[in-house]
Amino acid sequence: MAPCIAAAADHPKQKPYALIFGTVFDPGGRVVYGVRIKIRRATDKKARWELFSDHSGEFAQRLPAGKMDYVVWADLKDYKSPPGKHLKSGTDVTVHIENDERADIGLHLIW
Repeated sequence: MAPCIAAAADHPKQKPYALIFGTVFDPGGRVVYGVRIKIRRATDKKARWELFSDHSGEFAQRLPAGKMDYVVWADLKDYKSPPGKHLKSGTDVTVHIENDERADIGLHLIW
């Protein structure tokens, strides 16, 4: 039986990328599920990437590697807050990426 060795040509090389990994927190410090997250380049006016926080309040977005600033925020327009309370987006977070790296952030919502 011949050993199973994959040739390098069978596996195309993946382009380098940066990663923004974040967690969404409510004012009490608990994680929040289902929050729409928007990301744009600091030089742009509109969001280029859009995703949702998972059951752990986490989200992750791959971005092109290279020097760039990104702005990340929570969009709560269609979010159903707990009865009697109304969550609002906190401060936008600016993330500076130098190359192919991971940046960890937290988005803190307010009442």
